[in-house]
Amino acid sequence: MFQLANYVINAFIFFLVLAGQIYFYRAARRGLAELRGNLGAQLVLILLGTALAGAVARVWLDNFGIHWFWRPLGPVSRGASFAAGIWTAGSAGAALVLLIGALLGRKSGAVHSSEPASPGRREFLAKAAQATAALMPFGAAAYGTLLVRSDFVLREVDFPVTGLPPPLEGLRLALLSDIHFGPYLSSAELTHVVNMANETKPHLTLVTGDLITRARDPLESCLAHLACLRAEAGVFGCLGNHEIYAEAENFAEALGRRVGIEFLRRRSRLLEFGGEKLNLAGVDYQRQHRPYLVGAERMIVPGAVNLLLSHNPDVFPVAANLGYDLVVGGHTHGGQVTVEILEQSLNMARFFTPFVAGLYRRGAASLYVSRGIGTINLPMRLGARPEVALLRLRRA
Repeated sequence: MFQLANYVINAFIFFLVLAGQIYFYRAARRGLAELRGNLGAQLVLILLGTALAGAVARVWLDNFGIHWFWRPLGPVSRGASFAAGIWTAGSAGAALVLLIGALLGRKSGAVHSSEPASPGRREFLAKAAQATAALMPFGAAAYGTLLVRSDFVLREVDFPVTGLPPPLEGLRLALLSDIHFGPYLSSAELTHVVNMANETKPHLTLVTGDLITRARDPLESCLAHLACLRAEAGVFGCLGNHEIYAEAENFAEALGRRVGIEFLRRRSRLLEFGGEKLNLAGVDYQRQHRPYLVGAERMIVPGAVNLLLSHNPDVFPVAANLGYDLVVGGHTHGGQVTVEILEQSLNMARFFTPFVAGLYRRGAASLYVSRGIGTINLPMRLGARPEVALLRLRRA
C-alpha cells in the first residue's frame, strides 16, 4: 500500500512534467511559425523536442527507480544530471509562465488601447517580454542547482522545554536530516556538513533519516562519512521512508552500530547530564495510512525530559498528547523549492503537512523540523537552504 501511494505521487509528477513539456514545445513552435521554412528554425525545433523528450525520460527514470541509467561514472555523469535537472525545472517553469501569459493575454485582448501604436512594434515587444519571462525559470533553476543546493547553513535555535531542569539548560543538540547521499550530494559536501556539525561541539548529535534515496545509492559510504560525527554523549538516529523504499532498514541499523551510530527503532536510551535524565526515543518512519506512534507511550520515562526522534513530523500532535516534551524530524526538506508571497511560503510540502520547517509548539511540547541536507527528484533548492541545526535546550 505504501509503495502504491509512492507510485501514484510519482505518476502525478511525471504527467505534470509531461504536460508542461508538451505545452512548452507547442508554444515554441507557434513562436517560430513565421520561420517554418527556415533550416535554422527547424533545427531549433528538433533540438528543443529532443531536450524536452529527454526531460520527460529523466523524470520517468528518476521517479520509477531506474536511476542507474543516469549514473554511469564520475563528474561527467554528475554534470549531466545537474544539466538535466536545470532543463527539466526550467522548461516546466517556462511552460507555466507561457500558459499564464496566454491566459492573461486573452483577458486583455478585449481591452482596446486609446493610443495608436504600431502593430509590428507591439508584437515585437510582446514577444520579447514573453521570451524574457520564459527564460527566468531557467535562471532560477540554475541558481538553485549550482548555488543554493550546496549553500549549507548552520541554524541555531532555542528549543523550549517546559520545566527544564537547570543542569539541562543550554544542552546542545546537532541535528542532521534527509542527507540523500548519492549523485546529487558529493563526498566533499557531506564531509563539509559533518565538519559543520562537529564545530558546534554538541552534547548529542541526531540524524533523523533518509540517508540515501534508493537501493543503489551508497549507504555504506554515507555511514562511513557519518562515522566522523563527534558528540560528547554519542550519535543517535532514526530511519526514514527512503530506507523503507530501499529495504535497507536492518542493514542501516547494523552498519550504524558498527561505526558508532545508534539508530533507535522503537527503542529508547536514557542519558544523564549533571544528574538529570534525558530520555531519547526513536521510531521508524510513521506511515500516513496507519495510526501514529502505537505503543510509543511505553518508551516515556516519568521525571525525565523525553525527546522523540521521528522522520515524519506529522506525529507531533500525537507525541505531545502522549507526553513527549520534544520531537525532532525532517522529511519535508523545508519544501526544497519554496516561494515567499505576501509573507506566505508556497511549496509542495504545505499540501501534505502543517509542519514544513522550523520550530512549532503544542501545549508544553516543542517540535523542530529540519530543512535537511540533500535533495530528491531535482538537484536544486530555492528558498530552503540546506541546514545543520544546533538546538539549545531552554526553559520555556
